[in-house]
Amino acid sequence: MKISVVDTKGASVKEIELKDSVWNIEPHNQAIYDAVVAQQASLRQGTKKVKTRAEVRGGGRKPWKQKGTGRARQGSIRAPQWRGGGVAFGPTPDINYKKAINKKVKQLAIRSALSIKAREKNLVVIEKFAFTKPSTKEMIKVLSSVKADGKALIVTNEVEEIVNKSSNNLEGVKSLNFQKMNIFDILKANKLVVTLDAVNKIEEVYA
Repeated sequence: MKISVVDTKGASVKEIELKDSVWNIEPHNQAIYDAVVAQQASLRQGTKKVKTRAEVRGGGRKPWKQKGTGRARQGSIRAPQWRGGGVAFGPTPDINYKKAINKKVKQLAIRSALSIKAREKNLVVIEKFAFTKPSTKEMIKVLSSVKADGKALIVTNEVEEIVNKSSNNLEGVKSLNFQKMNIFDILKANKLVVTLDAVNKIEEVYA
């Protein structure tokens, strides 16, 4: 697969050949699904909490004697079956919501997502961001020039503070280095803007 490399003004600089093993595979839907579910599950914070029968106030005295009343035996009015009692098997902050996913499956999901963007012509390879200082205005111009308006994911080789600060105030635009690249952000973005250096690094890791 060949693609044009553009500069910050949207003009074609040269043409490069992308590795088919990364950018042109048959998307694996199950791997994509598993990776998205695992990523979303890892973001859950476990902030819900209910009280058990040991934590609910009251219920220290046995409501009636064990035998002779004809009623079922009860040890406390704060047992789960009583109104106002504790909750059985309720959520606690100790619950671990994380889901394990095989490393090869995760990489397959990333390659599948990248291939989808490339096939749909939603991949933009930019030579580099020539910013001397952070500028949201300049970032808007660049994204408009390369036809990446709206939701866009910018992937760079290393952490570039100028690029990050220039895109922070833009709604729907996210900037990160290729090591932080994840399945959810790739699929969420309408356009994937990748620097030339980042393309080479991505192919080194995922090819």
